Amino acid sequence: MAKRKSSASAVSPRAEARPRLLSIVCPAFNEEENLNAFAAGIDAVMSSLTQPYEIVFVNDGSQDRTLDLMRRLRDESGRIAIVDLSRNFGKEIATTAGLDQAKGDAVVVIDADLQDPPEIIRDMIAGWREGYDIVYARRSARHGDGPVKRLTAALFYKLIHGVGDVDIPENVGDFRLMSRKAVDAVCALREHHRFMKGIFAWVGFPSKEVVYDRAPRAAGETKWNYWRLWNLSIEGITSSTLAPLKMSTYLGFATACVAFIAGVFFIVKTIFLGDPVAGFPTLIVVTLFLGGVQLMVLGVMGEYLGRVFNETKGRPLYFATEILESKTENARPDQRGAA
Repeated sequence: MAKRKSSASAVSPRAEARPRLLSIVCPAFNEEENLNAFAAGIDAVMSSLTQPYEIVFVNDGSQDRTLDLMRRLRDESGRIAIVDLSRNFGKEIATTAGLDQAKGDAVVVIDADLQDPPEIIRDMIAGWREGYDIVYARRSARHGDGPVKRLTAALFYKLIHGVGDVDIPENVGDFRLMSRKAVDAVCALREHHRFMKGIFAWVGFPSKEVVYDRAPRAAGETKWNYWRLWNLSIEGITSSTLAPLKMSTYLGFATACVAFIAGVFFIVKTIFLGDPVAGFPTLIVVTLFLGGVQLMVLGVMGEYLGRVFNETKGRPLYFATEILESKTENARPDQRGAA
C-alpha cells in the first residue's frame, strides 16, 4: 500500500469524484517486450476504478516492433493514441510530445517498463480529487538499481538541492499525475534543453507525494547507461540554475588571490634569501594549474553558450511522422502542434 505525504496544504477538494478523462502518456523506445503487459495492466486498474481513459503512446524512434505493437493495440481498442516521432529525440522531448497530444483533464506520465506499478494511479486520482494539481510518486526503494547508481543518484539530488533555484523532490522520476492546468503550464515551456523533473518543479502548483516501492524492469534492458545519466545530470544542473557560472567566477577570484599571495611570497623570498635553485618545477605546476582552471571555466561557459545557441535557432521541439488520436470523447479544442 502506498503511503501519502502532502507537500502543500491550501487546497480545496474537487467536486468531481474522478477526471472526466484520464490521459496516460507513455514514451517508449524499443519496448516491444513490455507494451502488451503494460496496456493490460493499465486497463485492469482503470476498469476497477470505472475511470474513462486514453493511452497516448509516443514512439521515440524505436528500432524494433514497438510501433507495430502500438498500432495493433490501437486496432483492438479505441482508447489508444499514437505519436510516431520522426526520429529518436530522447525521453524528455518524447514526454513533451505526449503531453501535447493528451486531451484528458488529468494526465499521468508513466514508463512502459512496469517499474512504476499502474496500481499507484489509484492513489494519484485520490490526490487529484483532494484538490492537488500534481501528485508525484517517490520511490522508497529502487530494487532495479545497483549500489553505484543509487549512490550517484543521491549525490545528484544533494547537489541539485544545494544549487538549484527550485526544490526538486528526491527519488522522484517522471511518474506523476497532473491536472489540466499543470499540463498546460508545462507545455507552455518550450526550451529545447529539457529536464522534465526541473520543469515539473518549476511550474509550481499544489503538490502531493505518494510513496511506493519501485520494481525491476519487467523485461528488456534499460536505455539509461552511465554516460546518458551523466549527460542528463549536466542537463539538469545547467537548465535549472546559473550556479556553475557563479562558481566559475568565485574560482577565478580565488585562484587570482592565491596567485597574488604566491607572487608576493616568492618576491620576498628572492629579495631576502635569494633563489639559488631555478624554479622550473614550480613554474610548471603553477602554469598547469592556472591552465586547468581556465579550461574548466571555459568549458562551463561553453555549456551555457551552446544552450543559448540551440535556443536561438527557434526550431520545433520535434517532428512527428504520424499522429493518431484516440477515439475517446472530451477532446480538447486547443490541440497543440509540434512547435
